Order: sequence, then C-alpha cells, then structure tokens
Amino acid sequence: MTDDPRINDELAAWDRDNLLHPATHTAMHARGESPTRIVTRGEGSWIEDRDGNRMLDAFAGLYCVNVGYGRTKIADAIAKQAHEMAYYHAYAGTASEPAIRLAKMVMDRAPDHMARVYFGLSGSDANETNIKLAWHYQILRGKPEKTKIISRWRGYHGSGLVSGSLTGLKGYHERFNLPLQGFLHTETPHYLRRPEADMNAADHLDWLIGELEALIAREGPDTIAAFVGEPIMGTGGIIPPPEGYWARVQEVLARHDILLIADEVVTGFGRMGTMFGSIRYGLKPDFMTIAKGLTSAYAPLSGSIIGDRVFEVLMDGSDEFGPLYHGWTYSAHPVSAAAGIATLELVDELDLVANAGRMGPYLLERLTEAAADHPNVAEVRGDGLLVAVELMEDVGARTWFPTASVAPKVSAAMLSRGVIGRAMPQSDILGFSPPLSVTREEIDIIADTLRAALWEVLP
Repeated sequence: MTDDPRINDELAAWDRDNLLHPATHTAMHARGESPTRIVTRGEGSWIEDRDGNRMLDAFAGLYCVNVGYGRTKIADAIAKQAHEMAYYHAYAGTASEPAIRLAKMVMDRAPDHMARVYFGLSGSDANETNIKLAWHYQILRGKPEKTKIISRWRGYHGSGLVSGSLTGLKGYHERFNLPLQGFLHTETPHYLRRPEADMNAADHLDWLIGELEALIAREGPDTIAAFVGEPIMGTGGIIPPPEGYWARVQEVLARHDILLIADEVVTGFGRMGTMFGSIRYGLKPDFMTIAKGLTSAYAPLSGSIIGDRVFEVLMDGSDEFGPLYHGWTYSAHPVSAAAGIATLELVDELDLVANAGRMGPYLLERLTEAAADHPNVAEVRGDGLLVAVELMEDVGARTWFPTASVAPKVSAAMLSRGVIGRAMPQSDILGFSPPLSVTREEIDIIADTLRAALWEVLP
C-alpha cells in the first residue's frame, strides 16, 4: 500500500464510485459525505490504515479474527495450498486432503452427539443449510407439515432470505419483504427489556418461557420444525442468557418434538472460554452453525455440524430416495480448509481458549469499572470475551434514547483515540469482542478509552 496521498485519494474515489458496502449509508458514502477507511495491515490486536493510524481492534473485525492479525502460519498454509491445488469441488464424494483433515479437527472438538460437518462459506449460508436440512429431516420422517421456524427478537443469524428472516432485527426485514412466511420470533431473553419494571428475574424467566409456549400453542406444535438461537446473543446486543433459560427452552422443545439449532458463528472455537457456547451453557443441539473463528476470517469458511439423530434420518433418506441434493460450488474449498487447519492448530498452540477464559472476566471487570459512575450507562454485561455497554437516556425511568444515535458517537470518540468498539445496530449499545490473544494491557487501554469517550459524548 502506497503512502502517496494522491494515489490514496484516487483509491477513495474508486471506492465511492464502484464498491457497494454492507451496512453502510449508501448515499452518504457515494457522495463522499462519510469517510473511507482503507485498512492496510494488522498485527496481534492492532490494525493500521493507509494514513498510518494504528488502532486497537477491540471487536476483532466482526468478532472473527480470533487468533489476531498477522499470523504467518495461516498465510503460509493458504499460499501452500493455492500453489498445490487451489480448487476442486466436493460433489459426489470427492474431497481434498485439507477438507478431510479439517472436518476431523472440527468433529474432534464438537460435542459427542454430533455426527458430521458440512462446509460452506459464511454463517448466513450455514444457517440456510441448517434450515433446509431441518425441513428435509421432517419430510423424511413423514411430518412435512413441520415447516415453521422460531427464532428470537434481537437474534442475529445472517442477512440472506432465510437467514435474514431468522434475524430478529427489524432493519434486516423492513423494505426487503422479510421475514418470509413461516418464520416466527419469540421474546428477547434480556432482563433489562422486561415488560414490567417490578418483575424479578424468576418471574421474567417464567414470562419468557410462557411466551414461547404460547407461540407454539398458537401456531400448533405439529407445524414447527426448529428453534434457532445463539448461545449468547451477539449482534442484537451481546446478551447472556438468564440463568436456567436454556434448560427451560430445551425442555419445551423436546416436549413438542422441535429441533434445536445453535448458532455458534460468534461463540464457536473459544470465545466463551470453552470450545463452543453450547458447552458453556449446556445446550444439546441438533445442528450447530459455525464460521468466523473457524478460520479467524483469514479465508471464508463456514460449517453446519449435524447431530446424530438428524444424520441417521438423512442416511435412511438417501437409501430410499438417492443423493442429498444440496451443495455450493465452493463447499469445502481446499484453500479455506487449509486456513482452518492452521487456525485451529494456533488456537491449541497458543492456548487461546484458556486465555479467553482468563481475559473475559478481566474485560468485564475493567469495562464495568470504566463505566460505573456514568449516569447514562444502564448495564455492562457479558460472558467470555464478549462484553456490551448499554446506554439509556434515563436509566431510572427505563427510557432509551429516541433515535439510537448515541453509541455511534461514543464509538467515533473511541476511534479518534485509537480504539475500535462497535456501535451495535438498532440500539445504543457498544460491543467489545477483542481477539482471543488480547492481553491485560490492551484491555486496560480499551477500558480507559471507553471512559474518556463516554464523558466526552455524554458530559
């Protein structure tokens, strides 16, 4: 990357004139009213832009650069595989050595009741795969009427047609003709958003389960195929589940013969201080959605991990009806699989799961201290290396800011000080999800910067 400002200005113009960005104000960007940030390099928890600004990435890209930036082991594995065999498909029983090795590594780390992994490219397409296979499973069992899918408001599962329908953030629905018919949403398991201020935690949990039961009763349990949930909610606000929540939910699902899909895109491969969030919270899912930490985003790769009871039905179905007609051109891509192998080896070699288990409580402690005396901080919450700071206009009255515009200003104030914290969508929530390799010294920088930014924006 050149430091010549003339060329950098030209790149920024090309960006505005040619590239459509995700989750960006399209018109403002095209007109040059919002800045173009061109990132050029990274090392550890830090990135650098074209102008030489060095920033501590306290969100690991999008919760995904788990092993940190600049890991030559992964880059070398990608290059080696690209030189040897950049691509061949995985259709009709064909495979590459990296895909086979990575599949074994994933299954060795997955809960014992999981049977196989199918590789795609993104968390969104993995959730699409899981829903399609859930429908296929119900049809093969002779229950084709079980088609509806339950997810949760504020849950995030992608931005495709099916995955966007699963997502419980209205910005992903409005003006897109979503959600599709048959996709249902139950309540957000977040005590701060309880319907009555005087409701205690036990009553709130009873209410959540009651709302789920009522939804199932209204729709008819014989029409519902699966329930989808993140072990800890991510993009909707980094919301840990209430104590006892997942045990109660799983009892309801088992009683009504409803599959459980655990979306582990954010929580998989160490972020919770355990290999998977399902292990952390006692889930026994029928499907697990994985992506992000699988390759630390050095190459695109996702996976759908399929449980025993589903896989047995899929095998019986193939014996009766023939091949499973599902697949992508880039399923089990060899270069991405090579990146995944190197990534999981680094997770083990650097003991990153244990480091996340140590650093997660410290991150929560330091951010709580940094925000504790600010009157607009309603809650600092989290688990593992996932922490959120939620802001309200009036904490005592439980009123939020009307336009969810404060968190972006705090995020910008942090960025001006060299730290990246994410303003979560459709809320005044700041999210923090640093690389699993983060140090105590870096967490101290994050906390001190948060404190300064809060008091600057909300003096």
